[in-house]
Amino acid sequence: MSNALSRDFYARPTLTVARDLLGAILCHRRGDAVLKARIVEVEAYISERDQACHARAGRTARTAVMYGPPGHAYVYLVYGMHEMLNVVTEREGSPAAVLVRGAVRLGGEPLPGPGRLTRALGIDRALDAVDLCSDRLWIEAGGLGRGERIARSPRIGIDYAGSPWVEKPWRLYVEGSVGVSRPRA
Repeated sequence: MSNALSRDFYARPTLTVARDLLGAILCHRRGDAVLKARIVEVEAYISERDQACHARAGRTARTAVMYGPPGHAYVYLVYGMHEMLNVVTEREGSPAAVLVRGAVRLGGEPLPGPGRLTRALGIDRALDAVDLCSDRLWIEAGGLGRGERIARSPRIGIDYAGSPWVEKPWRLYVEGSVGVSRPRA
């Protein structure tokens, strides 16, 4: 049995969940093994108004999970090659999610970038809509270590969204962590 975070953890404002995911442990059960990594970088995507959010076009087959109950995985393919893991947040019917951008495997291997992270942990679209309060894919409580600080910046790779969305400081990361995908002023 896992020590998964409760549904109530995810049923909060997206930026609060994003901040509280930093330092948490992402876990994926594959057969008898459980792969684990400490989350060190995330990005928030909030509502149909957010022009960088997949929900900007409304509910589709791809984004339906974002409209469902909080605490589910939203996994999609980007550029035809990278699986991206998002955590659905807020209340049902309010499409929002946190992209897990970077992590450090327990044991020290840095996993900067969402594609590298999902590849290393074996996370793919077969896990789309999986309940994160289960024992298949889950997140355990963690936290920041002594002296660690949270930094914020605009999200990465969303130039298409235009102003003001491209400037929103909705990327949060553990400053100085080797698992952060890339620095940004």
